[in-house]
Amino acid sequence: MPNIQSFDRYGNSRQSRSRGSRVSSVLSEINVVPLVDVMLVLLVIFMVTAPLLQRGLNVNLPEARRSNPLSEERIFVTVPLSFRTDGQIMVDEDFVSLEALNERLSRDMEGQTDRSVFLRGDGEITYQELMDVIDRLKESGVEEVGLLSREPSN
Repeated sequence: MPNIQSFDRYGNSRQSRSRGSRVSSVLSEINVVPLVDVMLVLLVIFMVTAPLLQRGLNVNLPEARRSNPLSEERIFVTVPLSFRTDGQIMVDEDFVSLEALNERLSRDMEGQTDRSVFLRGDGEITYQELMDVIDRLKESGVEEVGLLSREPSN
C-alpha cells in the first residue's frame, strides 16, 4: 500500500525532521522479463517441433550421370517400394490407389495445355511395376512422362 504523507503550504512534510525525509514512489512500469522468458521458451518449442511436422516419403532414387535440372512445374508421381504390397502411389503430396489414378490426374490436369508428369520410382521397384504405372498414366491422358533420378554423388 502506498505511503501517504501530508505536506504543509510550503511543501514540507509534517512529520518530524528526525525521521528524515522519505519519498514514496509507486512503480508504474510493466515488468517484461517474464514475457521475454515465455516467448523464448515458445521459440525453442517451435524450433524443435517444426522439423518434425514435415512429412515426407522415403524414396531411394537411382542415379543418372547426365541429367538436366527441372525447369517447369509439373505433377509429380512417386512410386514407393511399398507399392508392391499396398498398390498405393503418391501424386504430389497425396496417396492414391492405382485404380483411382485416372480420376485424380484428369482432375489435376483439367485446363492445362502441357499434359506431362514427372515419375519418381524407388530403386528397388521392378521395371514391370514402373511400366504398369506408366500405362495408367498414358490411359489418364498424360502425353509425356519424365523419369526423375538423383544426381550422382562424386
